[in-house]
Amino acid sequence: MTGRVFFYVQHLLGIGHLRRAATLARAMAAGGFDVLLVSGGAPIEGLALGGARFHQLPPLRAADSGLRNLVRLDGTPLDDTFRADRTRRLLDLFETEQPDVLMTEQFPFGRTQLRFELMPLLEAAQDLLSSPWIVSSVRDVVRRTASPARVDETVVTFSAFDALLIHADPALVRFEESFAAWDDVKARALYTGYVADSDPAHGLPGAGGPSAVGTSVVGRGEVIVSAGGGAVGAPLLHAAIAARPLTPLADRRWRLLVGANLAAAEQAALAAAATDGIVVEMARDDFPMLLRNAALSISQAGYNTVMETLCHADRAVLVPFGTARETEQADRARLLAERGMVATVPPGSLSPATLAAAVTAAWAGPSIRSFPPVDMRGGPATVAALRQMVAS
Repeated sequence: MTGRVFFYVQHLLGIGHLRRAATLARAMAAGGFDVLLVSGGAPIEGLALGGARFHQLPPLRAADSGLRNLVRLDGTPLDDTFRADRTRRLLDLFETEQPDVLMTEQFPFGRTQLRFELMPLLEAAQDLLSSPWIVSSVRDVVRRTASPARVDETVVTFSAFDALLIHADPALVRFEESFAAWDDVKARALYTGYVADSDPAHGLPGAGGPSAVGTSVVGRGEVIVSAGGGAVGAPLLHAAIAARPLTPLADRRWRLLVGANLAAAEQAALAAAATDGIVVEMARDDFPMLLRNAALSISQAGYNTVMETLCHADRAVLVPFGTARETEQADRARLLAERGMVATVPPGSLSPATLAAAVTAAWAGPSIRSFPPVDMRGGPATVAALRQMVAS
């Protein structure tokens, strides 16, 4: 056994943070670490953990798409009793585990709403006689709209950390493009490459290699429209139905994948609006295979979906979720569009006409597969970095 890792993750709206953390947990466990993934979000059925262990904290979520306020799963606002109880449970668990590595997903570069429990967790780690390595695990892009005071707070909090693992390929997206105080953290930063989730059921690789699904033709020549977990995906799915006849792919089957978090009323409305040539179904475990067989993908621009798109899709349109405060998906989509790899519909401009124009542009543009491969070795590189820390 290489060492013990205590990995904290909190998803608030979608499930992308938890999925990526689970992918990393599997990689670390396969690399010889004893990994405990500690989740504070809504429980997710069927989460693939490999050899990692899992602990569920009393769950909470974001009150709405603004992501500012936290509530219990039933919508009840958090109170001091709930916060104190969750913090106590987290600290007791940490004391029992006595890990060699404490890893926080996004914090302190995000998830600052959870400071009520994460600051005591950092203090507990520093107070141990043999303190663990303290590591921040972050995506390629963070919120650019953070105030100068918030950025300064991040730098101060990061002083307690030993390392920053950036799960990105700097040849494609550089973390410093969205984090203003890069000079203050870069000495402890390491790019690992992107974390790509393979599909255990079908053997699809996470690095864009050949498919292992044999001669399956599911999704061949189709347009695959997806919206992640679906919490904010209804506008994209409705726009896709209306955009289809306006595109050069109007004669293809369009397959709309509905996330589990989409309201039942919205699911029914989509099914009622679907015309001949449009399939509406729940999100599928063989999504990477569908992308590999498809003519074109239309999706939001969350980290996990974009990685699967870059690994498996031929052509793509990204329709990022975004608000005045949340800029992550929009930045990721813009950076890829600037490189000519995808077409995009910026936040606030989605309509059947703009989506159809983006589909037309993507169809006329180059294949994603014609670009140099993106570094997707984030899992193995993370394992190597942690091994080096523990060994030292």
